[in-house]
Amino acid sequence: MKFKAFLTENGVNLLEKRFIPSLEKTAKTCHLYFTKTHTLFLHNLLNGDGIQSIAQFTKQVLFDDYRISSQNDDRIAFTIDLSLLLRALRSSVAICNEYSSSAVPNRLQIKLVKKLPSNCSVPTPFLTFETRGFKSAVIQDIPISKPLSRAQVVELQSALDMAQDVPPTLIQVPDLNQLLNLVDRMKHVGDAVNVSISKYGDLTVQVSTTLISLGAEFRKLLVIGDQANAPSEDQNLSAQTRSSRSILRGDAQSVQVSVKHFAKSLQYHLAKPDCAFYGIAPQGSCLTMIFQFFVPGSRETDKSISLHCRLPVLDPD
Repeated sequence: MKFKAFLTENGVNLLEKRFIPSLEKTAKTCHLYFTKTHTLFLHNLLNGDGIQSIAQFTKQVLFDDYRISSQNDDRIAFTIDLSLLLRALRSSVAICNEYSSSAVPNRLQIKLVKKLPSNCSVPTPFLTFETRGFKSAVIQDIPISKPLSRAQVVELQSALDMAQDVPPTLIQVPDLNQLLNLVDRMKHVGDAVNVSISKYGDLTVQVSTTLISLGAEFRKLLVIGDQANAPSEDQNLSAQTRSSRSILRGDAQSVQVSVKHFAKSLQYHLAKPDCAFYGIAPQGSCLTMIFQFFVPGSRETDKSISLHCRLPVLDPD
């Protein structure tokens, strides 16, 4: 089992300044999954607790001279602490910048190694950053879990394949920071938030208790997939009534999710997506958030990067 590659400048910027800080807000640890063509950061795919998130990059967007080999069809996966990864990456980048020069450019290599720690008789796996300069090398080791077995990699890949389903109706959500401010206030009201999405492009977010109700409605948002025209007779009704009637017609779905999970999912704004979409899976099995990235300087989707997450729904009873 071997893996090594050199991080590109773009790869360093994506990971250090955007993606790892946002992924770290979801959970402290995740699976880091390398394949022949992609690198993925996966949260909670092998258990039903918490937010499932998938950040996927083509190898070219992050790495140069990418080499991987394993008996699991050249696939390697393990659990890693994201805060340790971010700290080591930032430190390595600082060292790289300090000692690099135009004559001798510094390159940041990442690789899997096994080392024998002191007072230990069994080799331990590490993900290592190595910065090589003209006269010296600086090495930083990040402890990782034992790499997943063949059966575990197959299970992880199967869970990944199942998590790729796109809801039939997606709506483009307004500014994520605006939603984040709303959800910060919702935390003081209750623990569960009701999210309703209609084929008309309406998004309703509301938390309620016996004493207070706090929420917001966003109307006529961009719809992708299954859509419909809102009945004219509903235009002057209250948001709650409109939502109930659209659900009865089969033109909308509503789910209840944890306010805590909803707030965490909004932290993906740190990854600087160009736009975001919400959708509810068939039978209301989860709330899906899909983040879209454009090729810099264009409105064309950057197919080398993808990020989406799925929030588990609560039992309304």
